[in-house]
Amino acid sequence: MQTNFTLAQLADPENARSEHILRKCVHCGFCTATCPTFVLLGDERDSPRGRIYLIKAMLEGDRAPTMQEVRHVDRCLSCLSCMTTCPSGVNYMHLVDHGRHRIEETYARAPADRFMRGLLAWLMPRPTAFRWAMMLGRLAKPLAPLLPATSPDPGGATFLRRLRAMLDAVPARLRGPSPVDRPQTFPAKGLRRKRVALMPGCGQQVLAPEVNEATVRLLTRHDIEVVNVAGSGCCGSSVLHVGRNEQAIALAKANITAWLREMDGAGLDAIVINASGCGTTVKDYGNMLAGEPEWQEKAQQVAKLARDVSEVMAEIGLVNVEPKGLTVAYHSACSMQHGQKVIEPPKRLLRDAGFVVKDVPEGHLCCGWAGTYQVLQPELSRRLRDRKVANIESLKPDVIAAGNFGCIGNIAAGTGIPIAHTVELLDWATGGPKPAALD
Repeated sequence: MQTNFTLAQLADPENARSEHILRKCVHCGFCTATCPTFVLLGDERDSPRGRIYLIKAMLEGDRAPTMQEVRHVDRCLSCLSCMTTCPSGVNYMHLVDHGRHRIEETYARAPADRFMRGLLAWLMPRPTAFRWAMMLGRLAKPLAPLLPATSPDPGGATFLRRLRAMLDAVPARLRGPSPVDRPQTFPAKGLRRKRVALMPGCGQQVLAPEVNEATVRLLTRHDIEVVNVAGSGCCGSSVLHVGRNEQAIALAKANITAWLREMDGAGLDAIVINASGCGTTVKDYGNMLAGEPEWQEKAQQVAKLARDVSEVMAEIGLVNVEPKGLTVAYHSACSMQHGQKVIEPPKRLLRDAGFVVKDVPEGHLCCGWAGTYQVLQPELSRRLRDRKVANIESLKPDVIAAGNFGCIGNIAAGTGIPIAHTVELLDWATGGPKPAALD
């Protein structure tokens, strides 16, 4: 793709990186076939290729984006399926993040839109505040039917529709804080083979605390010492995807500082992450902090240690397996298959644990969760979820497995088939408790 940036514009490191990305695009359109929003809407502007042109126009023009440009960039899920398909290696993830940051800095959103995004950006990285919001949401949940279930906007991006989506997402049951999520060390059950830090996360602590609990049991049972490092927490992805780069970088720096302190102290063999969206972000810390030379090397050091829990378990193998004989439909979260390119390890582990594993038809398409997307674009999110559920139900599995708590909660709301985190099933097959979803 030909670009027309001025030398002054290219002096900005963000523009220089985006210009390099843009020049790789050859307009082939392969990305359109695997883009969820283009599949649903059929609008070129709601495809990666279309959004690339929109972002190029706003960056080269050195101007605030138009309302139409913002609308189509907002509809991107950041599922990164386009990056898997692209034959030219266009790093769409970095480009769309730059586009969102540009929008955040220069575009005057409507007050209701600005309020909703600001509220989500403030709540998501703070588990305690998020938990209180969920508790208040449970009180307001009976009012959800009074709010509109449809929207004149194809994405559902109207305030009242978003408010209903927010209430619909409040879980019927909410567990209290898990003791596992406090800073501490969990010793290996036998002779220690590895020492790892477990990323505690943020939203998962509130919506699915059982995942961290199962992860600790599984790892320590396999002779891995696990430390929950004081000062680590939200990876920053929830705010990065709404254009708040400075907030995301601050969260990344807090994690980097905490983990480097532990690495320099008792040492770490890996940083284990069990929410695939977080894994994609932490593995990209080197790029996030590329503009800060004093931080980039530290960020790259952390990124090299970041591993999905399935990658670590695939290295050491499962022991004392008690096969359960269930058929599992494995949903590969977008951030797992497209973001991290971790495809086979989770499925191989499930097979090694005695499960019959089936791939989901149209497995490359997003389930519609995508972090805050479920609230900000509820109509598109719901359509994608229903499509995903139909594909899963066609397999007639006993249980669904996924490596991202957001996908789990989203899919569970659309089907009666039990769904559990991959690590919960592996924990159960090697001596842990039965996942609550299967009871």
